[in-house]
Amino acid sequence: MSLFAGGAAESPQSPKVEEQAPAPENPRVKLATTTSTDNSGLLGFLLPEFTKDTGYTVDVIAVGTGAALGLGEKGDVDVVFVHARAQEDKFVDAGYGVNRKDVMYNDFVVLGPEDDPAGIGEAGTAAEALKLVAEAEADFVSRGDNSGTHFKELSLWEGAGITPEGSWYKEAGQGMGAVITMTNDLQGYTLADRGTFIAMKDSIDLVVCFDGEASLFNPYGIIAVNPELHPHVNFDGAMALIDWIVSGKGQQLIGDFKKGGEQLFYPDAR
Repeated sequence: MSLFAGGAAESPQSPKVEEQAPAPENPRVKLATTTSTDNSGLLGFLLPEFTKDTGYTVDVIAVGTGAALGLGEKGDVDVVFVHARAQEDKFVDAGYGVNRKDVMYNDFVVLGPEDDPAGIGEAGTAAEALKLVAEAEADFVSRGDNSGTHFKELSLWEGAGITPEGSWYKEAGQGMGAVITMTNDLQGYTLADRGTFIAMKDSIDLVVCFDGEASLFNPYGIIAVNPELHPHVNFDGAMALIDWIVSGKGQQLIGDFKKGGEQLFYPDAR
């Protein structure tokens, strides 16, 4: 006896498959970027959508901003996505990059132990917060890698009138995730971008001890490597990524990217 009494069985419908754009002539794009866009999980969220929409595949090299710009200067990548505006402007002014666009922002925070032994939570400015760390000789882990975060940290020490040195000041030469882990192990202090902290906070004991000052604003920009200087670069692919990430869809996805209900980055294309 038929299990489908009352008529012929309908054929099950095939699941809907989203179409991917055909691959361009040169389908691979080399992107050098800050570790925060990678460690936070943002690129893993955005790039599959970019590939689906354009057919380009992105090879990510996640390093500090200084190293990323260095790769761009040598023509080893097609596009850079970084967060140190003064260095970005120098990169463009020197002719290494073209078509810089604002993409998004978040802010820097000073992380430390919950009991805040250096008392930086009472500081009036970020520079004052670091001065209190130095006076207490509390362990401080620096990126030490010419990244955007490292550039910001150095500017804060300069503002405090301090040259950090001594056994309490530890230069890691590592990315943001590794530095947060090292700081957690030491129960010391570090400067971090809020996005990476949010992405990691469930696995560490550190808390935000100081934040909210205007000097801690952290904007991100994307820049194509100049094809007139390096004719071999995939300029079409670089511009496809730039145009997509500042488009309505790219900006919406950046705003939608959250961890534990918290937004990590805020779209800022202009």
